[in-house]
Amino acid sequence: MLRNEYKDGQNPIALKEKQNILIVCGRNKRRSKTAEAIFRNDPGYNFQSAGLSPKSPSQISATKIEWADSIMVMEDSHKARIKDQFRDLDLPPIFVLHIEDDYDYMDPELIEILQDRIPYILNYEM
Repeated sequence: MLRNEYKDGQNPIALKEKQNILIVCGRNKRRSKTAEAIFRNDPGYNFQSAGLSPKSPSQISATKIEWADSIMVMEDSHKARIKDQFRDLDLPPIFVLHIEDDYDYMDPELIEILQDRIPYILNYEM
């Protein structure tokens, strides 16, 4: 019998780690916060939201970017700003959802758009 050299006796190949997804918008009050709320209990992914504004309740940071396996932003300008502001980091893939700032928190139309676009990116792009 071979000696088990895996931590806690578990084979890491048999374990599927959850992917970490950081969702970013301008102020982390409506779009990204809604996305985090509706995908919070997803079995295959960990979702966290952040905002680009210094006034965001949860502001984007190097620590959050390093945690993320991928980043989803609402607008092209968000992607450009992250690439510029964190150019010294090895950034994960950044996907643009193309959702303008026209919705309130938990707006049914926003939820429908997020439920369409985020799974599409996770299944198709990654």
